[in-house]
Amino acid sequence: MSTSTVKPMVHGIFDPVTWTVTYVVYEKPGAACAIIDSVLDYDPKSGRTRHTSADKVIDFVRANNLKVEWILETHAHADHLSAAPYLKQHLGGNIAIGDHITTVQKVFAGVFNLEPEFRQDGSQFDVLIKEGEPIKVGALEGHALFVPGHTPACMAYQFGDAVFVGDTLFMPDVGTARCDFPGGDAKTLYASTRRLLSLPPETRLFMCHDYPPAGREVAFETTVAEQRANNIHVHDGITEAQFVEMRTKRDATLEMPVLILPAVQINIRAGEFPPKDSNGVSYLKIPLNAL
Repeated sequence: MSTSTVKPMVHGIFDPVTWTVTYVVYEKPGAACAIIDSVLDYDPKSGRTRHTSADKVIDFVRANNLKVEWILETHAHADHLSAAPYLKQHLGGNIAIGDHITTVQKVFAGVFNLEPEFRQDGSQFDVLIKEGEPIKVGALEGHALFVPGHTPACMAYQFGDAVFVGDTLFMPDVGTARCDFPGGDAKTLYASTRRLLSLPPETRLFMCHDYPPAGREVAFETTVAEQRANNIHVHDGITEAQFVEMRTKRDATLEMPVLILPAVQINIRAGEFPPKDSNGVSYLKIPLNAL
């Protein structure tokens, strides 16, 4: 397992519609970069997609003369669609996700009764990344951290002193992610948060989302020290039993994300649309009384 001593530069692009942050990670202008957790704009009322958020990423990459080597997903998101194929088309790079995505594909292939040709082996992605596997981005050397709980396939990515935690943690005044999706587990998430919070106190943690309380501006960078002191769900002193009780009760009150049905169907395909029907149009499925 290798982590570069080079301090990475991190540029976050916040999407206010889905509250998602896409990151560009690089050593310096003119160097290689990785893109983490991109967003494809989707209007659920019309079923139309746009590339406004992804184009901001493209503009930044080109303005800084960066070469995309990786387009990373921390997990198969339930709250936004991935723009990975669009970014690859315009910028290159390998689309990658944690190797446990196959577990998620198997579950949702059944939920949505997907076409028999849908492969449940992760082969829609260019690379499946294993726990501890090195990820080289030019002079930056990082690795993957398996942090399940929100989903059974969540990965965090560490480059130097920067860790991109996906939905495992939120800003300290927001807490942690829900665990009631298929394969999610509060006890497992607690262990994953403790793993992240055992890193050096000065380690920078970058959130995939921010849902700021009233009166606070959007923020998506914190530290291990700040999380251990102030995270409302998992600060030091919170036991596993306390966390599981809180998370279970809280999750029971939450509505499903607005985009969960389209997002999961697209994201388990590495951002590609379902095969077109005979009329040349791709369709998504909405299970009735099944979830």
